[in-house]
Amino acid sequence: MRQPRFYFSLRSPYSWLAWHDLSTRYPDVADACDWRPFWEPDEHSEQLLTKAGGRFVYTAMSKEKHLYILQDVRRLAAERGLTVAWPADREPVWEVPHLAYLLAERAGRGREFIAAAYRARFGAGRDICDPTVVADLAGELGLDPGELSTAADDPELRAAGTGKLHDLHVDGVFGVPYFVRGYDRYWGVDRLPAFVDLVRGEMATVPTRTDLGELAPVPARTTDWGHAGGCG
Repeated sequence: MRQPRFYFSLRSPYSWLAWHDLSTRYPDVADACDWRPFWEPDEHSEQLLTKAGGRFVYTAMSKEKHLYILQDVRRLAAERGLTVAWPADREPVWEVPHLAYLLAERAGRGREFIAAAYRARFGAGRDICDPTVVADLAGELGLDPGELSTAADDPELRAAGTGKLHDLHVDGVFGVPYFVRGYDRYWGVDRLPAFVDLVRGEMATVPTRTDLGELAPVPARTTDWGHAGGCG
């Protein structure tokens, strides 16, 4: 069975809360997941995605829903001992931070970049679509500020980003945070505990190294270790 997947957005306050909970409450599940970015593509990225046979599933929210989210996130953050510094997004290009994330991930610093981006966005209210802010984040992590801050201008990274956007299409991701394990989908930070229970339950059924000596010989062709009582 494929690795559990956590779809997050550096824009989304609910993704920020899910990141916080995964990192502080469920670090074992965080380590088990494949972390995949979600962002609203600009016109160029959307054209590339269409050519690749994908489409971006997203519906712009109403003013009323936006105002509700401001209240809801403030409540949820307070429950976690967090405060929110709301950023002002003025004509954002979400490729700027998310393609920079791809570079950080290649350097083995992807999750550190996510943490730094969330601190900047929701902790300090900074505009993470500003290349100078991304350069600052790169500097904090010891990465190349010039390379990360101009990631959205790199055709190779645009192509890699198209692949990530196509992943959203394949998994049917319509919002974040979004969690996938096999055929099971979970949307929203309030669904995270159920996802954690599923992943931990499967982790508990995988034999440990010391258990392997007690198992019957495994034939050359077999099914994957999956759900108890079923194949992956």
